[in-house]
This record gives sequence, structure tokens and C-alpha cells, in this order.
Amino acid sequence: MGPSNMLSSLSALEAVERIRDGRISAADLVGSCLERIGETDDGIGAWTYLNADGVRKQAADLDGLRRSGKPLGPLHGVPVGLKDIIDTADMPTERGSPIHRDRQPAADAAIVERLREAGAVLMGKTVTTEFAFVHPGKTTNPLDMRRTPGGSSSGSAAAVAAGHVPLAIGSQTNGSTIRPASYCGIYGFKPTRGVIPRRGVLETSRTLDQIGVFGRTLNDVALLADILGIYDPSDCMSYARPRPAMLKGAQAEAPVEPSFAWFELPYHDRLSSAAADGFSEVLDHLGARVERIPAPKTFDDVIACHRIVHETEISRQLAFEIENHWDLISDTLKPLLKRGLDTSEADYQGALAMVAGAEKFFAEFFMDYDAVITPSAAGEAPLVSPEAPGTGDPIFCTIWTFAGLPALSIPLLVGETGLPVGLQLVGAREEDDRLLRTANWLTKTFSDV
Repeated sequence: MGPSNMLSSLSALEAVERIRDGRISAADLVGSCLERIGETDDGIGAWTYLNADGVRKQAADLDGLRRSGKPLGPLHGVPVGLKDIIDTADMPTERGSPIHRDRQPAADAAIVERLREAGAVLMGKTVTTEFAFVHPGKTTNPLDMRRTPGGSSSGSAAAVAAGHVPLAIGSQTNGSTIRPASYCGIYGFKPTRGVIPRRGVLETSRTLDQIGVFGRTLNDVALLADILGIYDPSDCMSYARPRPAMLKGAQAEAPVEPSFAWFELPYHDRLSSAAADGFSEVLDHLGARVERIPAPKTFDDVIACHRIVHETEISRQLAFEIENHWDLISDTLKPLLKRGLDTSEADYQGALAMVAGAEKFFAEFFMDYDAVITPSAAGEAPLVSPEAPGTGDPIFCTIWTFAGLPALSIPLLVGETGLPVGLQLVGAREEDDRLLRTANWLTKTFSDV
């Protein structure tokens, strides 16, 4: 990596500070990121739309703003990648499907409005799986291009891991932020359901869809979540209350040593042997600070209900595509859509009722614990082949996403071949700052181990 390209490895907070102080310009940083993309993206394939001239103009305009002495936003000059399900008025949003090739939205998504106000440089669109679901896109894992980067926010996670951008935005309906972060060895954070508005983002499940963020540091994902969190009455899940102070939480010291829970989940047999050994060592090191708890029988019901809600809602949301472009939908997705269309209304309503039950259970549970420790994924990123083209198993995220809890993947462990395995922390609803404070304590505790 040449001297100019080293700027692309800066964290978002470092970049903001240097740009504000005049030590570097937004143009310098953007140029470094574009150089890095040019060097590596032919093999990685993180981007589906990138307008280098437009990006340079954004940076030049922001540098002019700084020189004029105008107020600067908290992300002034920082490049950010956008998952290609997020509407932008000046870039296409194709949703990972040939059905929407060259689709040009008329307006920005709510989170894009927030990014522009914060002074971010919108670098372009990152690859998503088809309709942010199961059929893989072209992106490979920057750490080993034979492996998946995870789905469905594959391009966003890969772009951050490869040094293309300090920050990127994804989404999570099951495990699409936490799992790619684990596979790519970066931080992934999904705030409490309702913190970040979804207006202008492809709806695949009104009940389950949540926005997630990627960065290379804990503080960076907290900063981005702070910026994106706002009430939006057009989003039925958005709530009209103050949001937790994410960055303040991530930078805070825990007043007392946190207490953790570890659920003995029935699908822990899916963990790789190296991941299982790593988590055993983590729990042993934390000792009495962790309580090991048998998983309630209702957790099995949550897994089944998540599938019902997701498949039913995406099949209804894609009614136009199913009716008019069935031939352009992948054979991977078709059977899931068919199953969603065949789900009875009674089963769907019963599964929706379970969402409220899960929220109630965890509201009481977190009175006794600061966070749940759980895997982000089953192990290292799986190898991809024609016989195994998937994006990995999301099972270790399903329960927490269903309940709308804040979740964070920390790049703490390694697998059989030395590739990363994320440790996931899950916290109480609307206590994201407490979760991030706990993560700060945990990372410092293990930094010398």
C-alpha cells in the first residue's frame, strides 16, 4: 500500500479530525479510497455502481465548504458505501435484481438525507444479494476470495474490510449485518428496531427489516448509528423518543464489571470446532461474570415464526415482480416466495403475535444482565463453489433480530485457518449505549489476552 493509499485505512473519526484540522483534505481521502478500489475490486466485486468523477466533485465541494469557514458535519469528507437497496436521487438502485436494472429513484432515502447533512461523501452502491435475501451476488471475501463475504450486505462488509471506505450501510432481516461483519473481520452493528428509519429502503419485511452499519472500529459504528438515528413518522417502526447516545456509550467506561448471559442454544452443534473452543475460552476467562442459561423451549418457536413472517412479507412485497417477472427471479428465491404465498393468514398472524411475546420476554430478561454473549456466525466464512453457492448460516442472529434487539459483532476470535469469527453481543431494547459501553469493556478486557 503506497503512502497516498494509507489514508484509506483511517478510521472515520481519525479522518474527520484530520480533515477538520486541515492535515488532509476530503479530496485526499477520496482519492486514496478510489485508488484502493481500483487496485482490489476486480477480484472482490464489492461495488455495483461507482462514479469516480461524481465522488471527486463531492469531495471538492466539501473542501470548499471547509475553506469558507462554514459549519461542518460530523462525517465531513468521510466516504460511505450504500447497500444497493437504499434509494438515492443521483444514483441507480437496482436491488440486486435484473428486474430493476437501471432503476433511478426520484428521491433519497431518509438515511441518505442524514448522510448528506452530516457531510459524508456517498461513494456509490455496494452489491447486495437478490432483493436482500438468499441468492448471492458477485462479491467475494477480501480475506480469502474463495469464500463468501456473507449476505445480504455482502458488498458493504467487503468494502469496509478491503479498505475501500471507512464506513458502509447494510440491512438485517435475519443475519445480514452481523454475519458479514463476522466473516470479513470488521465491526457490524444493528441498533434497536426503530432507531434508524427505513423510508426509501427496499422493504422485504415490514416487521423484521432493520438498518445496520459497518466499520473497522467500535467508535466508528457508534458514530454512524448516532447520525442515522432519527424519528420518521412514515416508518411504522420508528419511535418518537430520544435515541441512545451511541458514541458516548462506546467511549464510556463501565461503572462496574458487566454481567453476561450465555444461552445453551440447541443449534450450537453447528459451531465449528475452532469457534466452539474459542467461545469456551471466552466464557472461562469471564468466569463468574457469565451465567450459562438453558434456552427456553419457545426459542425453537421463534426460529419457525421468523421464517413465516419473513417469507410471507417478502412474497407480498414482491407481488409485482412475481406477477410480471417470474422468469427473472432466481431459482434460489422462487421456492421461498412460493412457500410465503402459501402461508395461511392464521399462521402469519400467529407468528406476528410471537414478535410481541419475544419483546416482552427480553424486556424482563435484561433487568439482570448487561448483554448476551453469543456467536455472530457458525465459524469462518464458508468456501464457495457451484455445489455450495450460499452466503452462510444466519441462525445465530435469528432470535435477536426477531425481537428487535441491538446486536454487535466484534472481530475477536479466529477459526481453523486463522480467519475471523465474530463474537456477538446482544443488549436490551433502546439500551444500545449500554451495549456499546459493555463492548468497550469487553474489547479492553481481551486486548491483553
